[in-house]
Amino acid sequence: MQPELIIRILTVCSLAGLLLAVGLRLTFQEVSDSIRRCPFALILILNFLIVPFLCVAAVRWAGLGRDSIVAMVLLGAAPFAPAVPVFARLARADIALAAGLTSIYPVISAFVTPWVCELILEQLLGTMALRFASGQVMLVLIATTTAPLLLGVGLNHAAPHFSRRWLRRVEVVSEATGALSLGYVTFVEFDSIVGMSARALLTTAVLFELCVGAGYWLGREKSSRRVIALGTSNRNIALALLVALQNFGSLRVVSAVVGHGLVMILLGLIHVGYWRLRDDVLRARSV
Repeated sequence: MQPELIIRILTVCSLAGLLLAVGLRLTFQEVSDSIRRCPFALILILNFLIVPFLCVAAVRWAGLGRDSIVAMVLLGAAPFAPAVPVFARLARADIALAAGLTSIYPVISAFVTPWVCELILEQLLGTMALRFASGQVMLVLIATTTAPLLLGVGLNHAAPHFSRRWLRRVEVVSEATGALSLGYVTFVEFDSIVGMSARALLTTAVLFELCVGAGYWLGREKSSRRVIALGTSNRNIALALLVALQNFGSLRVVSAVVGHGLVMILLGLIHVGYWRLRDDVLRARSV
């Protein structure tokens, strides 16, 4: 079996399970209320306009190679990774808001992401028009992101006792699969990750922190700020890979997307760990 197929199977299974588990914790009313309270229009502008602009500024400032430039632009135009609700749960943030935004963004991204990528890459590299089947990609994103979330929420609404009984089991299996998937991807792409220049790694880290700050600033309270910060900084690697595979097969863009994306996941986990530790320290001081 090809490594790419193994990665795809492990990733889809782990994300679907994790998102299903997030949905099992929520109700439709909680998700709807969280979406209504958030600055939705500003989040759209931040993720589809400001973040791609920051990517352009970053790659020009750093003088990165062609593959890293393309990878950064693709990631910059693909917001709200499916792992955001999981990160939000670990960070004790607003899970309902994370689930709502993550379920909506695949539909928007399927149409906006290729247009943003084409516009930026034409200015930076003079590339040809991108090939991108928006309808097909939207179905894939909805099936792997939106559907598991809505299924979990629907099960929690229709059979709450069933949801509570199976929640932990789903979390354990999906978290184990996710750890296996991340480990396998790191092993397969280890040479590509190690081969990234220090300048590329630094650029990714700086861009990530800028996105965290911008997203955090948009929130109205701590829990929503963390969600928007995580969603803005953790880009959708799967979507970026779809665009890369369809348009840049002759370049090492796929490896660059994986490399930069894994750095973002690592930084996201560091932020989650910091926020949890900070909450525990503050709670201990208040006792």
